[in-house]
Amino acid sequence: MPQAETPGTEVSPPARLRWWTELPLILVVYVSYSAGRLVARGDISDAVDHGLSILRLEKLLHINAEHPLNRLFTREPWLGVPADFWYASLHYVVTPAILVWLFKRHRPHYRTARVWLLLSTFFGLIGFTLLPTCPPRLLSAGHGFVDTMAQYSSYGWWGGEASAPRGLGGLTNQYAAMPSLHVGWALWCGVMLWRHGRTRWAKAAAVAYPLLTTVVVMGTANHYFLDAVAGVAVMGVGLLLSRALMRAADTVKAWLRARFAPVTESSPTAGSPIVSDGCQTSTGERIPRQRTSRPGQGAEPGASPADAGDGAAAAAR
Repeated sequence: MPQAETPGTEVSPPARLRWWTELPLILVVYVSYSAGRLVARGDISDAVDHGLSILRLEKLLHINAEHPLNRLFTREPWLGVPADFWYASLHYVVTPAILVWLFKRHRPHYRTARVWLLLSTFFGLIGFTLLPTCPPRLLSAGHGFVDTMAQYSSYGWWGGEASAPRGLGGLTNQYAAMPSLHVGWALWCGVMLWRHGRTRWAKAAAVAYPLLTTVVVMGTANHYFLDAVAGVAVMGVGLLLSRALMRAADTVKAWLRARFAPVTESSPTAGSPIVSDGCQTSTGERIPRQRTSRPGQGAEPGASPADAGDGAAAAAR
């Protein structure tokens, strides 16, 4: 049963999402990510030290899966070439496609998903700035890694120095490895597909896409395993804080709407009743002059006994 509205209050309809306002937000995700990677340039020696520290920690914990995967991708072009295409393209194609799909088919959940993605990306950019990290492919050859993007560059549009198009490698920050937003964004896509996909294929893709992306980023020597773990952690923090951020944004919007909403003076409208001296008439209607009864005459039809008494008293005077 719908709840009754409180008199004197106006229930505002929920804000409608429109594609021409949401499309710039999708572009903000990509531009912020790319610009953040470009701006967040640290000292190369510090980035190398950070990368070696991560590698030593992984060896200590026996979780350095990058070496066997990288050797496999280097030895087998039928694995290495598709992995390079995966790394260079799907990151920028699947994520916007999932956003558009949510906007068109699952709009009630779109805003929460979009805020989660934006907030997590922001935290990832902070990580690029505070912890520049040299990826495995840029370590010296003695560490046993091969840059598959350079090895198979003749198969794709990327150059030998980065996953960017040929000639544009200098415009990317190659030391933005920690955390791996490739893995973070893939996890976000997987969660969206799992929650809102209605077919078995969607559920399978929800599981396969983030897992295969994790394998790809390590096999191509673009990220360490702990980079992938950090990417998952960043998405977790973004998820925990996204609802609080939305509540704060809604509170600010409500305050601004109340603070700057135009104030209109209330005035009686045409046909509204006017109460005066106990009589109620419509606007513009004149109260007729009342007649009193003469001596010996009864009260007018419809008059009350009190009115008749008043007329007799007036006649006696």
